[in-house]
Amino acid sequence: MNLPNKLTVFRIFLIPVFMILLIAQWPAGSFTLAGTEILWSRVVAMIVFAVASATDWFDGHIARSRGLVTNFGKFADPLADKMLTMTAFIFMVALNLAPAWVVAIIVCRELAVTGLRLIVVENNGKVMAAAMPGKIKTTCQMLSIIFLLFGDIFHLGTILLYLALIFTIYSGYDYFHSSWDVFKGSM
Repeated sequence: MNLPNKLTVFRIFLIPVFMILLIAQWPAGSFTLAGTEILWSRVVAMIVFAVASATDWFDGHIARSRGLVTNFGKFADPLADKMLTMTAFIFMVALNLAPAWVVAIIVCRELAVTGLRLIVVENNGKVMAAAMPGKIKTTCQMLSIIFLLFGDIFHLGTILLYLALIFTIYSGYDYFHSSWDVFKGSM
């Protein structure tokens, strides 16, 4: 297994660590920043999430720059991103940090595009790599989660969340529009 794929797998292993930190609310206590009370446990969880998110950039950069792009990476990298962000968003709804309707749209899009990727592989034998709108969507989602966990100071998390929603919808449309030929003749 090459280094980019190891980073992708590492990102997946950080998901339960992130969840435990949010559930356990450890370390206890809080501090105030810009008039917002911020729990230490969320800061630690945010740091773990940020590290996991950073591996997304590093694995892609290393894979492209060193010619280590694999079908496993093309499939597992976006899947790891979806697992990480959907886990965070679901917990954020439970913690009243994100509106459920926004998260529902994001989760539905992620599942639909994952299904589309499987159909494309089955029909064409090729793994669908992430397109630029999808990369922007993922970046906005990850940054929104980081800022929301950090107390949504200056509403940056909320702004990024709605920007992520726009790119989530657009990139979902883009994936389906560019792959519409796999549905021709089957409807």
